[in-house]
Amino acid sequence: MYPTDRPRRLRTDGIRPLVSESSLSATDLVAPVFVDATTDERVPIESMPGHERVPLDEAVARVEEVRDTGVEAVILFGIPETKDSTGSRAYADDGVVQRAIRRISESTDAYVIGDVCLCEYTDHGHCGVTEEGAESDPTLTVRNDETLALLAETAVSQADAGADMVAPSSMTDGQVATIREALDDAGHEDVALMSYAAKYESAFYGPFRDAADGAPAFGDRRHYQMDPANRREALREARLDAEEGADVLMVKPGLPYLDVVSDLRREFDRPIAAYNVSGEYAMLHAAAEKGWLDLEAVAHESLVALKRAGADLIVTYFAEDLADRL
Repeated sequence: MYPTDRPRRLRTDGIRPLVSESSLSATDLVAPVFVDATTDERVPIESMPGHERVPLDEAVARVEEVRDTGVEAVILFGIPETKDSTGSRAYADDGVVQRAIRRISESTDAYVIGDVCLCEYTDHGHCGVTEEGAESDPTLTVRNDETLALLAETAVSQADAGADMVAPSSMTDGQVATIREALDDAGHEDVALMSYAAKYESAFYGPFRDAADGAPAFGDRRHYQMDPANRREALREARLDAEEGADVLMVKPGLPYLDVVSDLRREFDRPIAAYNVSGEYAMLHAAAEKGWLDLEAVAHESLVALKRAGADLIVTYFAEDLADRL
């Protein structure tokens, strides 16, 4: 007996694109951009081949490079001139990200997203105001409620500068409601909010911490970022953020958490984002440099996997590299 049901009929070149279940385009992607107030020239990021920190004067040119590939959105991260215990340069009107947003918004048509966190701006590298004695006691952590006001101030300062969207990433309880209220009170009702709703305490962030100079000076972030073992908790986190007014819900990292991306897609009627993080980018580059993988092929497959799982938009360091193929 020969088979009567032959799925291979739908895999020929003529029909394969017509029955493809998931599609990926350059307009699905968000490119991270690092703006560095401590340098006057571009600085390559060794652990993230092809990426660099750019000085403020190069911010517009860097975003135009992204736009020329067909990618329309960028998310900005800043490296400040100075750091202190409360990350005051994160919410300063003349902070590096605020100045970059103004220039980019005035000079380009890019959709500009501001990352709202304090870890890049604090001298201790944590995502908020730390408890007294935290540097010597690993059981101590970031003070949640004291941090909320600073996150709100950061978001409003970015919106004042011209950000189209703000993206709180510190996993501080109540951050979405606090920021949404502050934005509305400041007249920024139209500024969108993308919450890092399920952000895990992941080992895949290493290269980013090198790029943004945001590694903790002591301890780790397990007391405020999610346990990688937890899946159901992600639904709780995302539900809280949705109820507080998040317009987009993000899962970070992406590839190790495809199940979580899929869960959020089934449960929520708003856009789902996934962050294809620096460690995912770096490990594929490392394997390709060894000749073990085709970089473009595995990068494309990785992003298609995120789309298949349910992501509507993807923050990825591969954005420019894949735009032409897409």
